[in-house]
Amino acid sequence: MNTTDPRPDVPPLFGPGSEFHGFFNDPRWALAMVRATVLEAAHPQIGAALIDNSTFVAHPWRRLHNTLVSLQRMFGPDDAVREREAARLNRLHARLSGTDARDRPYDAMDPQVRAWVVATLFESSVTMCRLSGQPLDQTTMERLYAEFQAFLAALDDGAGRLPPTLKEFWPYYDRVVDDELENTEALRIILYKLFDHLPAPAVLEGVPTVWAAGRALAGPVIGAVTVASLPESLRRKAGLPDIPGARTLTQGAYLTAGLARFLPEGWIRTEALAGLLTLSPDSDDPRARTVSAVRDGIKRAAALVRLITPIPAQPGPAGAAAGGRTAEEFFRTVLDQTGDGHLDWPDLAAMARELSGRLDLDEPDETRLYAAFAAWWKELQGALDADGDGRVSAEEYAAAAPGLAGPALIRLADVLFDAADADGDGSIDAEEYRALFRTGFHRDPADADGTYARGAFVKDFLSFMSGRRRSRAYDPLLAQA
Repeated sequence: MNTTDPRPDVPPLFGPGSEFHGFFNDPRWALAMVRATVLEAAHPQIGAALIDNSTFVAHPWRRLHNTLVSLQRMFGPDDAVREREAARLNRLHARLSGTDARDRPYDAMDPQVRAWVVATLFESSVTMCRLSGQPLDQTTMERLYAEFQAFLAALDDGAGRLPPTLKEFWPYYDRVVDDELENTEALRIILYKLFDHLPAPAVLEGVPTVWAAGRALAGPVIGAVTVASLPESLRRKAGLPDIPGARTLTQGAYLTAGLARFLPEGWIRTEALAGLLTLSPDSDDPRARTVSAVRDGIKRAAALVRLITPIPAQPGPAGAAAGGRTAEEFFRTVLDQTGDGHLDWPDLAAMARELSGRLDLDEPDETRLYAAFAAWWKELQGALDADGDGRVSAEEYAAAAPGLAGPALIRLADVLFDAADADGDGSIDAEEYRALFRTGFHRDPADADGTYARGAFVKDFLSFMSGRRRSRAYDPLLAQA
């Protein structure tokens, strides 16, 4: 699809100069994205897909980071990057289908479903400006709508499913809200659980008290602001309360966030903030060292408080070896990617999705990786599913954890090794090793001066995936929120 116009007076659809480009680093857009996510989750097909396949409950920061990176690629100026990202998203969505709790089918490739996702982003951007007291003029709104139409067309190979004009969009939006949206389980989890139990981002995991205090204040505010900004008919369907003063709070929140736009240019960059949220504390990134220093200061202050007001020490998890984790902790933080308390195929598919996306694999390597995870799941079912219900509970895993490191897991490690071995010489040299870990895990290991043999790579991967020890490489990718 041609996304440029030879006329100099016509703004570009993507990249600098576009309307969306101005929104991407706007702090108000964080609130708009939460609102758009709620509207998506209220759609029965999208809500079912989120419940069955998404990691938004167990790993919300990681999902936010991935969403922002994807939007940046799709709305950026590089057509080749956009085409590659669109192809990746299409492969991802093609794997998301099934039935919901009422036996209704869902399919992430359904054109109407994809159109609704894009519609929520556009409408929430418009609402963001309106609630901030700076409503978009008609011309600007039409340009923004054209950009989101082009975004959808890039995904659907030019087909598109949004109404052709902005005038026709608003009746379409009202019809979907009134006739199709429901009080889905995904909607209830976001509004009633996620805000109140949001896990700390990786860089703040060492200061749980500080995070809990901040969450206790921010969680209800974000929830109230989001609910108050939703369409009236959806609030009625979901039985959401009309909190006194919530509308004033909502306008105040958007106005306050909007003030950050007046900071010097470059002070707020969405990409940098998203990267910081998913930054591992032991990363070699200089930002991680700065955050760690601040966190250590907070810990020392907390220790002083404990000396003045002693608090009984909390026992650590029993059964964890040095450098390792208990079976229960490994099951919760690594295996149960969707956070539903069980291990089944969507959890392993989420691992495959994260690895292939973070390593930016081409279609052949991605397909091999998914096939290897599918083979591992089949092996796990045979080894761990004692009651034959098609999934593995935490108890079943703890009772037969050694079954994790079978032949299929070894094959999975081989597939990852082959993806990293760019020149196919049977070993990962220093350049390939650094490329793998910089691209996939945002770190530059100090021990990458020689070569990384297949046997050592496989051994390290098996040690992590069998829960025997932690890993500076894989923990940030699969275990942290």
